[in-house]
Amino acid sequence: MKIYNRKIKIDSIVKSFFLLIFVLTFTQNSKAQELKLKYFGGAGWEMIEGDLNILVDPYISRLKLGDSPSNSKEDTRKNYYPSDIYVSDTATINKVLTNKVDYILVHHSHLDHLADVPYIAKKTGAIVIATETSCKILKAYGIPEKQLLRVRGGEDYQFDEFSVRVIPSIHSALDDKHYYDSRMHNEEVKLPLKLEDFIEGKSLMFLIRFKNHKVLTAGSMNFLEREVAGLKPDIILPGVNFSRLEIYKYTERLMQLTNFPKIVIPTHWDNFRVPYGFTQESAIDKKIKPFLKEVKLASPKSKVIVPVHLETIIIK
Repeated sequence: MKIYNRKIKIDSIVKSFFLLIFVLTFTQNSKAQELKLKYFGGAGWEMIEGDLNILVDPYISRLKLGDSPSNSKEDTRKNYYPSDIYVSDTATINKVLTNKVDYILVHHSHLDHLADVPYIAKKTGAIVIATETSCKILKAYGIPEKQLLRVRGGEDYQFDEFSVRVIPSIHSALDDKHYYDSRMHNEEVKLPLKLEDFIEGKSLMFLIRFKNHKVLTAGSMNFLEREVAGLKPDIILPGVNFSRLEIYKYTERLMQLTNFPKIVIPTHWDNFRVPYGFTQESAIDKKIKPFLKEVKLASPKSKVIVPVHLETIIIK
């Protein structure tokens, strides 16, 4: 009888051990499958899946730009004008970026997309995927060629832990549709760079394929219909600033073309001329709330997640 009881106890211990192993393995696999998104503001994001960390347009300095009405009277920092030399807020960048970085994707070369990338790329050693103009600027800052992957749109690259389709795009229709900038840095760029030296240099979108999710990113409030049609991402990060209103049925068309994504996370909607912690109520009221109504009408089954600066969104 004692032998029988002992066998039962041993069997119970063995079963408990294997159950524990199963639970731990399942938990680890579940976490490995999680996609973690953190919003930097502007069109900037951190995307983490397992050990892979990708940054998109990581503009973190959030300089006080010119005499814009979007500046805050409570912001006592220096005003930066187009002719001023650009200086990254390295203290804030170091505070915000606490993880290793593997890749940086850049939509275009404007300062609110590219200007902090030289410091971040040099600090982390990350591979940068960007246009020729962006790479010219990065090279001027001393980023070595081995870290630069020049693209023009149309490339579809496979890496060890993800793949990325580089999508040709066009910039937002700013200034009541008067915005047009065909400039590119074709010659070598020399330091110091002024704010006005961060020209567009052509625009891109990215379809980032993680193990369990496909994320379509945008760097502004515009797109080429033929390039996004049929992509079928499950997560889309559409630009949601006022200039989307200059585009014919912007939200409706984008939702239809991308097969009504499961998750929609608006980007490039915040006031990036003020530091983190300053109110974004006006941007939420004037941009986000109308966009929520647009998505509800165009793609009622899509879940919209409104990001908060530097807070992590976990998607399983």
